[in-house]
Amino acid sequence: MIKLFYHPGSCSLATHIALEEAGAEYEAVRTNLRAGEQLKPEYLAINPKGRVPALVTDQGVLTETVALLAWVAQAFPEAKLAPADPWGFAQAQAFNAYLASTVHVAYAHKMRGYRWADEESSFEDMRRKVPETMSACFQVIEDELLKGPFVLGEAFSICDGYLFTLADWLDGVGVDARLFPKVYAHRERIRARPAVGKVLAAMAA
Repeated sequence: MIKLFYHPGSCSLATHIALEEAGAEYEAVRTNLRAGEQLKPEYLAINPKGRVPALVTDQGVLTETVALLAWVAQAFPEAKLAPADPWGFAQAQAFNAYLASTVHVAYAHKMRGYRWADEESSFEDMRRKVPETMSACFQVIEDELLKGPFVLGEAFSICDGYLFTLADWLDGVGVDARLFPKVYAHRERIRARPAVGKVLAAMAA
């Protein structure tokens, strides 16, 4: 049985959506980051990085969203969640890597400045910068990366749940998602998908 360790509102939502879209049989295990459950020995034995998501498979444990999404797409090829050809798959990986290495890092400066500095004044400076950096990231997505109606074009893929996850963070950093019409339309299109609705309802329960 596949087991996904997640926290509501975190980037683990992308993998949660991918598993649901793939029709996978899995168990979703809520991990309370605010209570520090990710730092307890029981969880560190699963993921020594102390973060979510972590995906337990019959071959072992996977971490890092980009890797988890690629695994879901390849483990459930009948769901067609990623291009089968090398070039198309590389494009999907490039998009997801941008979300992980640039967009998510920009967002993390809002509340996790301690990863980069020690002074409270530095944390505040980082927080002030977040709306600017997140806006810049989503402008690139709006202008260059989102093909439409889905990220890679006509077909839903592992990129779409990931973009939905991070785009849903915009309001929380004081950026109006409607400033990016393609991103906003995409976000609401993905929110309306039955699998996404099922995941969101389960997290809210």
